[in-house]
Amino acid sequence: MFSKLTPITKNIIIICVVLYGLSNFVFPQMYILMSAYYPFSPNFKSWQIITHMFMHAPMGEGIGLTHILFNMLTLWSFGPALEQTLESKKFTILYFASGLGAFVLFNLWNFYQVTETVTALQNLGINPAEIYQKAVIGYSGDLSIAAQTGEGAALSQNLFNALRTPMLGASGAIFGVVAAFSTLFPDAKLFFMFIPFPIKAKYLFPGIIVISLYLGFSGSMDGIAHFAHIGGAIVGFLLARSWKNNQYRIN
Repeated sequence: MFSKLTPITKNIIIICVVLYGLSNFVFPQMYILMSAYYPFSPNFKSWQIITHMFMHAPMGEGIGLTHILFNMLTLWSFGPALEQTLESKKFTILYFASGLGAFVLFNLWNFYQVTETVTALQNLGINPAEIYQKAVIGYSGDLSIAAQTGEGAALSQNLFNALRTPMLGASGAIFGVVAAFSTLFPDAKLFFMFIPFPIKAKYLFPGIIVISLYLGFSGSMDGIAHFAHIGGAIVGFLLARSWKNNQYRIN
């Protein structure tokens, strides 16, 4: 399989698989250090903006092994053709820019939700700073919150979870790759499991946006960063369209 892969695609897959093995069997603390926390969380570190793209859900938790298998299969399917067309430099830019776009859009949505929660807590007389302090990974003090109502307790728990729950995975970057492929090869016919007829690639980008928007706002499939997928897809589409429109001047 690897003999058919282009260099950047192959290296990304190797890095993701190696880090998955290390984080699950050797250094589980890598999940704390390398996953991306909310930028205003006490657990956030600057390098997580990049490292989260190479981390995937732990075995036995959430979608588990399926997470990395699906992402690597998708990258293996779309990456080589795109890398051969764009060449290594542009493909690398596309991949990491899409991952950054995923991080930004996901955390803009996070910022909106956290701000709403903080305002509601302050209106109930609860100090959010207390929750920020208790949300530090490794905090060993009293975790009780001075909430007098069920609403206050629920809001406190929501903020606590937002500060301690990271995003991780290559999905945002890979959605950018898929969106770029659909932009550069709109009439390519693709076959998907359980669909008995081919689908043109040009329908992938709008399909990603519509489905992810619905799942994101409806709260369906909780635990998946749907807005990260949208952010990655938008960046991938914009870059590919720009390169396609200026291909003769750039190349």
